[in-house]
Amino acid sequence: MSAILVVFHMLCAVALVGAVTHQAASVWIPVRAGSSNFFARFRAVKAAGYVNTVIILYLVTFVLGSLIYPTYRIGARIFMEDLHMSGHVGSFEIKEHVLSFGIALLPAYWYYWRTPQKTEDAFTRKAIVLILAAIIWYAFLVGHILNNVKGV
Repeated sequence: MSAILVVFHMLCAVALVGAVTHQAASVWIPVRAGSSNFFARFRAVKAAGYVNTVIILYLVTFVLGSLIYPTYRIGARIFMEDLHMSGHVGSFEIKEHVLSFGIALLPAYWYYWRTPQKTEDAFTRKAIVLILAAIIWYAFLVGHILNNVKGV
């Protein structure tokens, strides 16, 4: 059962990384007129259209991770502690706290991206998306690396 949860958790995490990366790229690196290459099309998305998707995927991924957590805590973490892999264990501990900050940031994220958007809040939207993208990418990479060390 936990293997199925891990796979579903991973699929949701990949979708979340993709959505928040598209949104961050479209906000921070806008498309120039006349560009039609791959990177221009990657950035040419409506950033506001990703807000609800990011919020739902964040919460679903977080809940799935919470369901898997006891198995990690008993199995994989003890394995890594026995091998004195304190950096790996510590990075996951930081991941837990960073993801909690991300959850606390979601209401502000929703508030500043709601319709209609005020032009004076443009930098705040850009900053929140960048912070959320950094949180999601950090959590994704740490989870991926630790799963490769000792899967649940």
